[in-house]
Amino acid sequence: IEGGRLNLVPVDYVVDAMDHIAHKSGLDGRCFHLTDPDPRRVGDVLSIFAHAGHAPPLSLRLNARMFGFIPESLRREIAGLTPVRRIGEQLMKDFGLPPHIMTFVNYPTRFDCREAQQALAGTDIRVPPLEGYAWKLWDYWERHLDPELSLDKTLSAAVKGKVVLITGGGAGIGKAAALKIAAAGATLIVVDREEERLRALGKEVEDAGGRIATYLCDLTEFDQCDQMVKKLLEEHGAVDVLVNNAGRSIRRSIEHSFDRFHDFERTMRLNYFGALRLTLGLLPAMQKKKAGHVINVSSIGVLTNAPRFSAYVASKAAMDAFARCAASEFADDGIAFTTINMPLVRTAMTAPTRIYEQTEMLTPEQAADLIVKAIIERPDRIATRLGIFAEVVHAVAPKISHIVMNTAYRMFPESAAALGLKDAAAEPQLSPEQIAFSQLVRGFHI
Repeated sequence: IEGGRLNLVPVDYVVDAMDHIAHKSGLDGRCFHLTDPDPRRVGDVLSIFAHAGHAPPLSLRLNARMFGFIPESLRREIAGLTPVRRIGEQLMKDFGLPPHIMTFVNYPTRFDCREAQQALAGTDIRVPPLEGYAWKLWDYWERHLDPELSLDKTLSAAVKGKVVLITGGGAGIGKAAALKIAAAGATLIVVDREEERLRALGKEVEDAGGRIATYLCDLTEFDQCDQMVKKLLEEHGAVDVLVNNAGRSIRRSIEHSFDRFHDFERTMRLNYFGALRLTLGLLPAMQKKKAGHVINVSSIGVLTNAPRFSAYVASKAAMDAFARCAASEFADDGIAFTTINMPLVRTAMTAPTRIYEQTEMLTPEQAADLIVKAIIERPDRIATRLGIFAEVVHAVAPKISHIVMNTAYRMFPESAAALGLKDAAAEPQLSPEQIAFSQLVRGFHI
């Protein structure tokens, strides 16, 4: 926004000018404005500080006077509307600015500093150009005044003394995240369907001095889920952070799934209905506390519309859609929803597919770091550049997206399981072309 002109002068100039004028005879009883004789507009000031902070320059500026045709009373009524006011407050909060700064956008006052200029004539006392010292202000602010300097952006600060629940925490991504969260001082709750994995994890956490409670539960059995939620709330009260990590993946093309409706049912039952039932069971306590965070471990496949993963992607997409709706409904209840469109991770889930041996993937620890990032920063979504790019391409040019994905689909074979082969070694070796393509789209579901 271009805005009005701001009178910005360094304190050095003010002190030197006051000292000179105060000691100069014949000036008693007169008024001197120590202001910039050529004040900068708001847009110019922002551009200068953007350059000082190595930020991208402003490419478009709107003069606020262009809205002058709107009557002042109408502008006040529009600004007073609840949605407009809340959006404005959120924007100011996101930028770290006090709301009253907007009063300077159309700052109308102009100061006459001719008396001061005449009194300072013949001296070297003058207002220096903002470009010459803006970097000093920026450097000092960044080193000493930036409010984020005092913020503790560690996992420990985010979870210490809080209750964090992770589903599917007995192995893979869930286990790696559980160990990090327990070490940070959280009261950790892990849900898994395999007792042996829970027992081993519990011992590992407790041996390291952490606190953990484990619950044996198959989230696809809704009665078990309801009983577990009831017991959990009785023993721990509200959950502060829920990580819906448990999931089931199936890599099989649709043409090999015509008689396998149960594949779609079982992925949906765990990835969507199981996660949803647990979330619905814990939300009331979060709402009562006016605080909470739900993190859904989704897939990059939702953004890329990955072939051969229609059952898996559809189930994850359902939970993504629920989270977007819920985020709108609970925005004023202090409950955040984060979706992690996780790229490919080398776990037991991906191990049976031989072509992944040539594909670069995240380790479970790297994937757990994305969950840690979600807990600390509470964003709406975490996604890779590749995933976002694929989503944009599909939104702008869906036909091109289909061609690219179809090329990948035809280039890579079905898995041995999809073809009804019991021996995974029966799968053909990857060609150099296939290996090159898999390296090009690292971490991509193919």
